[in-house]
Amino acid sequence: MAGSKSGKTEGLMYKGHPLRRTGNLIYYGTMAEKYIIMMQVLDTRKEQDLDLASKVSIQLQLTDPDLKSRDRVVKKSEKDSLYAAMDIATVWLNRALAGKEK
Repeated sequence: MAGSKSGKTEGLMYKGHPLRRTGNLIYYGTMAEKYIIMMQVLDTRKEQDLDLASKVSIQLQLTDPDLKSRDRVVKKSEKDSLYAAMDIATVWLNRALAGKEK
């Protein structure tokens, strides 16, 4: 695979924003922006040899390090699949970063 033009190695990107996974947590967006999405896989189900997310918590959060963690949450929801969670996460993050959020 060819590297990016800037010479930096990029991680996984989805619709223009980086995705990072730590255990059952998935972070969508970058801490350099005002908002980030945190998704937590709460439950999984077995589909052949794969574990598929069957319950995912989504939170739109402010990235301000001076706020307490509970004060950072702007919106939250739960979805029944990772696909549905990513769909709403993309809309929330794009709207928030465009200034259409609180």
